[in-house]
Amino acid sequence: MTLISLARNPVPGGATAGHIKTPDGRRLRFAFWEATRTPLRGTCLIVQGRTEFIEKYFEVVADLRRRGFAVVAFDLRGQGGSDRLLSQTSKGHVRHFNDYDTDIDTIVRELMVGRMPEPFIALGHSLGGHLLLRQSMRKDCPFQRIVVTAPMIRIHDMRMPHALARGVIETVALAGGATMFIPGGSGRPSHLAPFEGNDLTSDRERFERARAVLDADPKLGVGSPTFGWMRAAMRAMAQQQAVDAPRAVRVPVLFVAAGEDQVVSTTTIEEFSLRTKLGSGVLIPNSRHEILQENDGIRGRFWSAFDAYFAADTVAA
Repeated sequence: MTLISLARNPVPGGATAGHIKTPDGRRLRFAFWEATRTPLRGTCLIVQGRTEFIEKYFEVVADLRRRGFAVVAFDLRGQGGSDRLLSQTSKGHVRHFNDYDTDIDTIVRELMVGRMPEPFIALGHSLGGHLLLRQSMRKDCPFQRIVVTAPMIRIHDMRMPHALARGVIETVALAGGATMFIPGGSGRPSHLAPFEGNDLTSDRERFERARAVLDADPKLGVGSPTFGWMRAAMRAMAQQQAVDAPRAVRVPVLFVAAGEDQVVSTTTIEEFSLRTKLGSGVLIPNSRHEILQENDGIRGRFWSAFDAYFAADTVAA
């Protein structure tokens, strides 16, 4: 599958795209770009949120390249142009978050090490932020610095106590319902919902831009999660909600939280960042969940925080 290029969302020039296989046989779609400015500052890996796809980050790719970073982006298994895990491909499913770890490890090992300029940094949103926090706790973390936007440490509203919700999810999955949609779920991608009342962004143009990509290639879309995905997510989030989890972070992390987030818990993100010795936090008060897809003013605040975070670095290739 090639990258989808639209007049309102063109592929940044110089892209190399393709597929690569993980050790467990899953094909991941990837793309990478060289920096457009010197001096070179390294390579940034973008790790997307649930349901997202490479095309949604073209603007971010351009922003990073202008800052002297080469960029690598890819679709997580189960979404975008990567292998789906169920015959009903619209279901958002994964067995364990360790599988996502395998995806990141494969991209770093096969596409970045020895091929892309070092040092390596990473930028992750929501689910991607959660996965990068997992990376940050490893002794062999390949990233010198990490930036996470609205990381999925705790879901904002489960409509019931989290402990009870987790018990229900575990029970249904164990009883054979792991591949069923969660209650109220469907195969309709959230990007196809109306702009009015959405929890993701206040920027209509960027919202409609993502919709236009799916109109051009509906196969990139994915719908609601399954009970199996939720079981894996609840188990992984419980690990990050442990009291000692922030102290396990081994590399500097910039946490960027959205003040009007209705998807993940901003309070949990702030508390986590305060307890992380190598962490620093920024709150953008008027932002909805997708900070990097927000209006120009909010995005400007993000990039100001990003630039300040890297200003003192002596990262030169």
